[in-house]
Amino acid sequence: MKKTVCIIGRPNTGKSSLFNKLIKDNRSIIMDEAGITRDRIYGNVVYNDKTFRLIDTGGLEIGNENFNELILTQATFAILEADLILFVVDGKEPLTASDYEISNLLRKNNKEVYLVINKIDNKQREEEIYRFYELGYEKIFMVSAAHNKGLKELLEAITADINKKEEQQTDDTCKFCFIGEPNVGKSSLVNALLNENRAIVSDKEGTTRDALDTVFNYHNQTYTMIDTAGIRKKGKIAENLEKYSYLRSLKAIERSDVCVLVIDASKKITLGDKHILGLALNEGKAIVICVNKWDKLPLEQRDIKAWQELIKNEFQFASYAKVVFTSALTKKRLHFLMPSIIEAYNNHQQEIKTSLLNDCISKATLLHEPPSYKGRRLKIYFVNQSGRKPPKFTFRVNDKGLVHFSYERYLENKLRENFDLSGTPIILQFKNKTE
Repeated sequence: MKKTVCIIGRPNTGKSSLFNKLIKDNRSIIMDEAGITRDRIYGNVVYNDKTFRLIDTGGLEIGNENFNELILTQATFAILEADLILFVVDGKEPLTASDYEISNLLRKNNKEVYLVINKIDNKQREEEIYRFYELGYEKIFMVSAAHNKGLKELLEAITADINKKEEQQTDDTCKFCFIGEPNVGKSSLVNALLNENRAIVSDKEGTTRDALDTVFNYHNQTYTMIDTAGIRKKGKIAENLEKYSYLRSLKAIERSDVCVLVIDASKKITLGDKHILGLALNEGKAIVICVNKWDKLPLEQRDIKAWQELIKNEFQFASYAKVVFTSALTKKRLHFLMPSIIEAYNNHQQEIKTSLLNDCISKATLLHEPPSYKGRRLKIYFVNQSGRKPPKFTFRVNDKGLVHFSYERYLENKLRENFDLSGTPIILQFKNKTE
């Protein structure tokens, strides 16, 4: 499990700026207006080959009725989820009543807290930080997110207890979960799969409260199925219980090797289906799309080729996904499900010989030469597989700035044509020869 770090503070203290700098992406909206961020925003931070999950939250302002209850709920869930809190205050301004109230809220949750004093970008502000000591925190960091000041020290402190060796340890047991909107038949598939196939080895608690991992045997191999709740679009999550279910599902996705997106054959593919699949892809998981309730369709609509084409068009961002058609109720075609999960899992963790990779890419560049830009042409010297789960391929080139997204897509397609990478995303990384 990744370490989870949550950013908390009142509005306009620079939380989203800090979040974006740490994840090295502009995922949170930044404006000179308080209260822009309302929902929790997730990202992954990599520092010195150590990874942790980072959550940005909306600004908490005591006494402001606008969005306060919604933002407080979102922040509370983030605090519960986190292992460490970054309490961000504005180094340009004196402490406010909201700062003290947030500090009291954090103490009630008994979580480790780092006080991060942001916007410290000159000597005078450094000399005035003593006024923040009255909050009573031992670990205090002076940063300027806008000027990248103090971020290295902060990251070193956050990652100090993350063990690289523990992160690199692998579990040979395939873990998979069913994800999807409510009432698409996820629980029915779980029950049908267990009853159809195999004796349950054990039920054990997962790493998240109320989650249940079911360990079972299939063809003399052990597999772990992780329970999830239905995921609704964030705007439709009204009750606290559903918000907790959403959080639980995100954790299940993170702990899985393969995510099986379940969609209802009797309904149209929705934006919610695409959003949920995107959550799994953001975590780099292998994907199987399960079209369930196949028995509900009239016979004339059970055209598998037409459905495969529809899914390919609707999920263009995951056209490599394995697709199966099942009925949990009648158990028809259920026997296709586990083999598809296993194949996606095997492809997700496979390793391809360097000689075969270079032979494939050499032929690809001969067939379609890289385009030139201002008289310079991209040259690929060498390629090797540098990671798995998902497979990651590193290309050594003369200038990575010459890599056009269309040529990168071409290279990805050639890799998929030559090697069985169905069911898994892949990562292409380009480095200059001198890096």
